[in-house]
Amino acid sequence: MIRASFYTTPEGALTGFSVRGHSGMAESGSDILCAAVSSAAFLTANTVLEVLHVSPTALIAEDGEMLLRFREQDARLCRDVLLGLKLHLEGLSEQYPERLTVSYEILEA
Repeated sequence: MIRASFYTTPEGALTGFSVRGHSGMAESGSDILCAAVSSAAFLTANTVLEVLHVSPTALIAEDGEMLLRFREQDARLCRDVLLGLKLHLEGLSEQYPERLTVSYEILEA
């Protein structure tokens, strides 16, 4: 199961995300759901880091896991990119509910 989690402030601003796990639909390298989720996560992280030039407070990109967090003051700048990822992952979760879950974690300041 792939578990995607979005980090939010108590007011609802997105301040990052994590994606971990494997869908188990096919062998590694042939799994279309894992490829779709990984590609979207890397696109989001690359856009935040390299295009928007936001410095992360946490960044992990290892086999089967990606985590990106940034400061609350950068949430407005990153909002549209993270909303796009959120919509994409929620759509995939609707198609593959037994393979992908999307949740939200409220982080206190």
